[in-house]
Formats: sequence, structure tokens, C-alpha cells
Amino acid sequence: MIDPLNLPPAKGLDAVHPSTGPNPASSKQVRKRGISFVEVHRTCDRTTEVLIYFMVVFTPWAFGTTQPWSIKVMNITGYVLGILLLTKLVIRWRADVFVNLFGHEMPSGQLAIRRAGFRGGHAITIALALLTVVVLAYCLTSALNARSTYHLDQLSFEYREYIRWLPHSYDRHNTWIAFWNFLALAFTFWAIRDWLLGQEETEIYLEPKRGASAARRAVFLPVRLRRLLWLVSLNASLLALEGIFQRADATGKLLWIVEPRVNKNADSQFGPYAYRANAAQFFNLVWPVTLGFWWMLRRAALYRKRQSTVHNLLLACVMLMAVCPLISLSRGGAAVAVGILLASAILLLIVEWHAGWLHKFGMLLFFCVTLILAGYVGWSKLARRFTEMASDPLAGRARPYEIAHRIARDFPLFGTGPNTFDPVFQLYRESIDEYWPAQLHNDWLETLVTFGWLGFSLILGAFVLVFCRWFFPDGIAAHWLFTAFIWLALAGCLAHARFDFPFQIYSILFLFLLFCSILFSTTRSPV
Repeated sequence: MIDPLNLPPAKGLDAVHPSTGPNPASSKQVRKRGISFVEVHRTCDRTTEVLIYFMVVFTPWAFGTTQPWSIKVMNITGYVLGILLLTKLVIRWRADVFVNLFGHEMPSGQLAIRRAGFRGGHAITIALALLTVVVLAYCLTSALNARSTYHLDQLSFEYREYIRWLPHSYDRHNTWIAFWNFLALAFTFWAIRDWLLGQEETEIYLEPKRGASAARRAVFLPVRLRRLLWLVSLNASLLALEGIFQRADATGKLLWIVEPRVNKNADSQFGPYAYRANAAQFFNLVWPVTLGFWWMLRRAALYRKRQSTVHNLLLACVMLMAVCPLISLSRGGAAVAVGILLASAILLLIVEWHAGWLHKFGMLLFFCVTLILAGYVGWSKLARRFTEMASDPLAGRARPYEIAHRIARDFPLFGTGPNTFDPVFQLYRESIDEYWPAQLHNDWLETLVTFGWLGFSLILGAFVLVFCRWFFPDGIAAHWLFTAFIWLALAGCLAHARFDFPFQIYSILFLFLLFCSILFSTTRSPV
């Protein structure tokens, strides 16, 4: 794959082929076909950016995007992102050009042809795209080939003819909802990745003039990624501040506006989330990435030998967000937060081992102050909650887990169908008085129950591809520590999923996919 920063300069509107020199197409043809394509492409790219920013801000503040109206807003936005992405792809195919590998636009309407080789990174991208289509087809087939439709008002199933050897569902309505949600999220993932690989004009033309090398580019994150991470970090910090004030006020209303139907006790809520564990999962996803972002900005400032301190604002954001899982009184959130704090301290010490002792002491002091502050504010109540685990370590979840394992054994290959855990669970209760959970509080097991081993393997395979992408060339060059912090954030969410349901909450699932998209756009080597 050709590095855009090393492309030879084009003259006028002539496109330049990286290997053969001037394009055999005439300047007139390029002008006729190229200018309109570039303008449309640029408009789609800018609209994509605005919509991504909207989604980042909207999802947590819309009460975690747990209501049908907010989910519909996010889905519609995701579909628009998909249309914009398809438009850009059609433009590139129709014009037989790529408008710069990372930039999709060049000054004066110039176009640059890209000829990508079939390398490891390219193969993984194709594999993940195919897996995305296969998972969506799996959900679509389950909905079209539904075994039954569940009627909530009658608490009954209406059975239908179906093809046994194809994926199927025991609640056609809920599986259709899952399909439309997943389709919007798939569009969002790929639209974010495509936009992140874009590059501003200053990056395209100014960097070569400064003698930018691959090593130098690995120090500086691209403009688009920096803007996105600043927005994610500042938005989550404001959310953390609001949650702390709301907890101090002891109000039972989310954002001082709405009283939820469940968890009306203020200690069970946090910020816009009616369930404190979901709030803890959100913050444990964001703050490790913010810490890695701070380290990259600090590294860039040292490289430039500038005394800029703006990036240190992110340390305050990290501290503010890191204490929230403990203040929220979520036992799982507190355990994951402490684990990530310890892992982060070890990673930073490894990277900064040759730094002065004063610097290393400062880093350790930061983590200690964060833990002490969190413990001072929320440990008294949190300690009582941990004491309660002595009598019931699984907090009443042992029986639902037992039933879920029975369902998984009864439907091993295709499961009961995406998003069908709620209606199917009731069939396995021994009495009508037995607890009937809407979520299993174990997303790993619930995914196995609803998707079966086949669907579960497809989803797991997609995540493994995202995890491995950094090891192959082509993409945004990033230091391994920055990537490690993203891995750490995603691993923390997966740990939460063992005893809770973060992936049933749209805002958390969106944020998880956002970081997966960032991870899938980075590489250890840009060429």
C-alpha cells in the first residue's frame, strides 16, 4: 500500500500513479470527472464527521440510550452514516481513483490513484467485512425463518413453519429489532473507520515539507483521531461531574429530570444511567483510552520540545472518570477500575523505566491519589456492599445462570435467536413466582444462549480480527502503549460482561464499537 505522504506532487489536475508516473488519462478527463467527485466526497466526509460527533455526545446523555426513541435516533443516524459511506465507496469505484489513502481529498481538486496490494492488513480488513455481512445475514435469516412470535400481552407463543437446519428465532419481533440495531451499528463501525483514515490537507502537504518519516508520524496522532478522542474524553468527564453532583444531591431522578421505573433509589443510579453498574462500565471504557491519549500527546509535545501543558487537562479527566466506578457503588465496576489502574501503572512504568525517579514517582502518586480520592468518597458504602457478597457471591444470579445453561444445551447450534432471552427464559421457570430477568447479567452466556455456538463463534472471530489488526501494516501508526490502553479498556468491558450486561445497553455497545473502530484503524507500522 502506498504511503500518501510520499506521493509525488501532481501538476494541475493530473492524477499521479504511484508506480507508473503520470496518469495516461488526459487532464481534461480528470478535470471533468474528478472535481465533482471530490466535492461530493468532501461533503460526505464532513457530514460523516458531524454525525459521529453527535452520536458520541448523544448516547450517554440520552439516559444511556436505553429507550426506544433514543435507540431509533441512533439507528437512523447509523443508517445515514451507511448511506454516506456507500456513496464515498461508489465515488471511488466509479472514478477509478482513490482520493488519497488517508485523506480522500487533495488541494485544488487533485486525485491520487491507490493500488493496494493484498497484504496481511488488507486481508484482515476483507475478512472482517465478510464476517460483518455473515453476522448480519445470520440475524436476518433468524428473523425471516422464525420458529415463533411471542405475544407479550398474552404471554404466549404463536408457532410458525420454519427450516430447521437454518438459523431461526423463537421471537420474530425481537430478532427483527436486533437485526436493525446491528445493521446500524455495523454501518457506524465502518463509517468511523473510513473517516478516521481520512487526512486533512495540512497533513497531506505540510508533513512532507518538514521531512516527515514513518517514525515521526508514529509520534503524532492524526488530526481527526485527536479531535474525536478529545470529544469523547471531555464529554465523559462532564458526565462524570454530573453524576457525582447528582449522587451528592441524593436525588432519585436521572439528570434531575426523570424518575426511572426501576432502581428508584439514588444509590442504585448514577448520572443518566438507571443502573449504577452500566455507568461504571461506561467510565471504565473511556478513562483508560483517555490516559493513553494523554501519553501520546505528552510524547508529541516532548518530540517538538514545546512546553505545552494543555494535554495535562486529560489527567484531570482521567482522575474524574476513574473515581466514578467506585463512587457509583458498583462492586464489579470498582473491581475492574482498580484492576485497570494497577495494569495502567505497570504499563507506564515499563515504558518510562528510563525516565527520572521524580517522573516515575509522579506517575505513581497520580494513581495513588486517584485511589485514595475514590476510597474517601465512596468506600464506606461500597465496603458494606462487598460484605454482602459473603453470603451470596453471585448476588442471586446462580439460579438464572443454571437455567441459561439448560437453554444453551437445548439449543446448542443456532441458539434461541438474537434478542430472545427474555421471552424464552419464562418457559424454564419452575413456577410463575420464580424470578424472571430481562437480562441474564452475563453477556457471554446470554450471547451463547441466543446466538448458539455458531453465531457466538462468528462474533468472537470478528473481535479477534479487530484485536490482531494492529500487528499488520497499513493504517494509522500508533505506539504500542496507546494500543495497549485501548486493549485494556475493551478487556475491562469484557470482564464486566461476565457478571453484567454492558452489551445490552446501546450507549456502551456503541462506545465499545467506536474504540474497536479506532483499534482497527491503527497499526504498528504505517507502511
